[in-house]
Amino acid sequence: MSSKQRISNPALWVPTVYFGMGLPFVAISVASVLMFTSMGISDSKIAFWTSLVMLPWTLKPLWSGFLEMFKTKKFFVVFTEILSAVLFGLIALTLPLPEPFGYAIALMGILAFSGASHDIAGDGVYLAFLDKKQQAQYIGWQGASYNIAKILTSGGLVYIAGSLESTVGVVKAWMVIMFICALIMFTLGMYHIRILPTEDNSDRKVSTARDAMVALWDVIRTFFQKKYIWFHIMFIILYRSAEGVAVKIVPLFLKASRDVGGLGLSTQDIGLVYGTAGSAAFVLGSILGGYFISSMGLKKSLIYLWGAFNIPFIAYFLLAVFRPESLLVIGAGVAIEYFGYGFGFVGLMLFMMQQVAPGKHQMAHYAFATAIMNLGVMLPSMFSGALSDRVGYETFFIIVLIATIPAFLVTVFVPFVYHDHRDAKVKAK
Repeated sequence: MSSKQRISNPALWVPTVYFGMGLPFVAISVASVLMFTSMGISDSKIAFWTSLVMLPWTLKPLWSGFLEMFKTKKFFVVFTEILSAVLFGLIALTLPLPEPFGYAIALMGILAFSGASHDIAGDGVYLAFLDKKQQAQYIGWQGASYNIAKILTSGGLVYIAGSLESTVGVVKAWMVIMFICALIMFTLGMYHIRILPTEDNSDRKVSTARDAMVALWDVIRTFFQKKYIWFHIMFIILYRSAEGVAVKIVPLFLKASRDVGGLGLSTQDIGLVYGTAGSAAFVLGSILGGYFISSMGLKKSLIYLWGAFNIPFIAYFLLAVFRPESLLVIGAGVAIEYFGYGFGFVGLMLFMMQQVAPGKHQMAHYAFATAIMNLGVMLPSMFSGALSDRVGYETFFIIVLIATIPAFLVTVFVPFVYHDHRDAKVKAK
């Protein structure tokens, strides 16, 4: 670690870096959906375009090797945070225009590229300046900080937007929210200029574009040579297939008027539900899911994790059938799904860490696995809006439940390459 300088306490920068990762992602994937529907954009357009602009988070392994050719990891963390601040500000300024959707989506595409590059650089700083013991110590801070960004953006900021919509109008309300996001990202950038550790970059392994291409090809080649890799890719994609179908439509369903089969919630109500019951259930589910895997082992627990992740989608079907007016009942339905999501999602992440990533290029292969996972969610979500427009919300959520069946089959038969820790303990005895 001789090339690293001015190493500061990780507790001062790990939470803020991962908070900075979460905010742009959730702003584009969740908050923008509610913003556009408040502005009268159709479900099909919202679902397609807000899914498509997420593509950089899927493709980020393709340019990760090129970043270190030019500047330090710290430089790219700070640069992308300030760039994201500028882009949030520009998005705010497009909203009063006569046809703002196209301009806003184009800027969100650039924002997604900036956010994905921030992820690469932020993970790079984490791996470069923390030893393995510290990485394990601060892994919880990563998830907590990312989820705080999720709670703030999909809960707190959406709630504020809903409050402002009734007083200053939809456009001005969401302009305020975008400017708040800009201010937060700019503040993070200024903070990280002072607090983030810096490496001199003189010992970098990649110095030319050719080096980067050779390294990338080796990563891709060895990834697809792994045992059972095609079965594992199928598992990674199908495990979240039902979520991919549902994720963009759920907030639209909550907000849609009761005349068209929705629940008729205000933006403020949705922010309240997501920011309280949904967020608390998600965090609790994530914690309990981790303990469940630890006590039972990943291989034995995987089918239960599938059930926790997928079966709760029935809550949205029941909400679509009975369309309750009570915010408490609706919040309970959302909380059930969020709890299951948190409980079951940790299983997929651990599977990628323990069964797909191990071996040469472990971190790069984990990045490829997560990219494939994101692609598996993005593709069905692009077309979910057109599907829901065609069949209606009630039938749509039946289709979501049908989409859980392939995930069940692949979970039952997915092969393990490496023993998990419970198997190792049994063998040791």
